[in-house]
Amino acid sequence: MNREQGLQLVEQTRIIAIVRGVEEQHITGVAQALLDGGVRVMEITLNTPGATKMIAQLQEQFGEQMYVGAGTVLDIDDTKKAIEAGASYLVTPNIDEDVIRYAAEQGIPIFPGAMTPTEIVKAWKAGATAVKIFPGASLGIGYIKELQGPLNHIPMVAVGGVSEDNIAQFIQAGCHGVGIGGSLVNLKEISAGNYGWVKDKASRLVANARV
Repeated sequence: MNREQGLQLVEQTRIIAIVRGVEEQHITGVAQALLDGGVRVMEITLNTPGATKMIAQLQEQFGEQMYVGAGTVLDIDDTKKAIEAGASYLVTPNIDEDVIRYAAEQGIPIFPGAMTPTEIVKAWKAGATAVKIFPGASLGIGYIKELQGPLNHIPMVAVGGVSEDNIAQFIQAGCHGVGIGGSLVNLKEISAGNYGWVKDKASRLVANARV
């Protein structure tokens, strides 16, 4: 899946599944459950054991159907490892302008994490594809609405605290998309092999994101 197709998927489904701490034996089942539930964008965080191997595996198995990226990218070394593994896009929890510029030079979409207007604009000017507003739960939907006044030209993805109950509010507040972790990629259910739980949760989130 090329860059344009992947970014279109983010625009269409609005949801990025954040996969953190999932064991390698479960990753295919999780990806299939997300896909079956309508979530076609997922990131594997690099602080997950075996992350780069899982990214490569998912690209091979699901690369035509899903947009698979790397999350928790902290520095240039992480960036290079993620790209080498085949990550289609990168997500960071912070602003590192060297990382943003490097990704942009390589033609890899990057969603760096930012909190303040100054950080958001700095990330955008450095070459961010969209800016991850983090931590979303602590900042709140009202904060994101206020950001839209002066900064509505910058695509924003809210991460943290997004649920099926409030996802529509985040979208209505102006978010380009949202990132959802543990409330969708539930490690307890996954460890039990209950991939149907993930599929059902994904389906409800996708339905509620249509506003």
